[in-house]
Amino acid sequence: MIHFLTSQPLWVSGAIIVGLGTVLSMLGPVFVRRLVDIKSLTANNEIAGFKFATIGVLYAVLLAFATIVVWEKFSDAEVDVVHEAGAAENIYRLSQGLSDNARVAVISSVANYLKAAINDDWPAMDRGTVNAFGPAKQAVDAVYAALVSSTGQGDSTVVSEMLRQLELITQSRRARLVASEGAVPKAIWPILIAGAAITIGFTFFFGMESLRAQVLMTALLAILILSELLIIVGIDRPFSGAVKIEPSALAAVLADIEPRPR
Repeated sequence: MIHFLTSQPLWVSGAIIVGLGTVLSMLGPVFVRRLVDIKSLTANNEIAGFKFATIGVLYAVLLAFATIVVWEKFSDAEVDVVHEAGAAENIYRLSQGLSDNARVAVISSVANYLKAAINDDWPAMDRGTVNAFGPAKQAVDAVYAALVSSTGQGDSTVVSEMLRQLELITQSRRARLVASEGAVPKAIWPILIAGAAITIGFTFFFGMESLRAQVLMTALLAILILSELLIIVGIDRPFSGAVKIEPSALAAVLADIEPRPR
């Protein structure tokens, strides 16, 4: 269910989480008022208020923590992609220090890797079916092979630096594949959802003379909590859904390596 929500356009996820959740929250006080009379509810307002304050603080801390975690993971994923593109660009620039044959082989292998990352890795990460040993992995191996075979055909310091940059590409790719699986552990999702239901549901049992006012207050609280949940769902998987990281940095490097004919 969570993967379905993270892979949908933002308006779909918002309609399900915020829209449907708010409607159900508004029906809650009406349903409780039909079962329990207003005097019984009002008599417990003071005690319920203290309990609600405790529940609200505990859930707010959890919600804030989850939001910060997914936001940081999303930012880290963006940085990983930039590092990956930068390392590929560096290999391309450093290849000028190799012999002609070795340079052509290295540039061709780097271009093939960028194409595989864009055309295979990104769609797979969007679908949630990442294959660490797919075409992009084979393309990385081809770059390693091209660099190793170029030993002796250029400055050894240049080749060593190119191998270091290739290792950065490998690490960055591994990091984004892991990030594509989501930042929030599966065990936390039931707690986040149950916490929202408990926090909102607790307001059903307060007694206010105006049912309309109570319904409105519950709806506003639900919108606030569920909107924060929507943020977590929207950026939990950095490479899928409506809010995702595109391979534009890699595409820019590929355009430098393989300029379009005029």
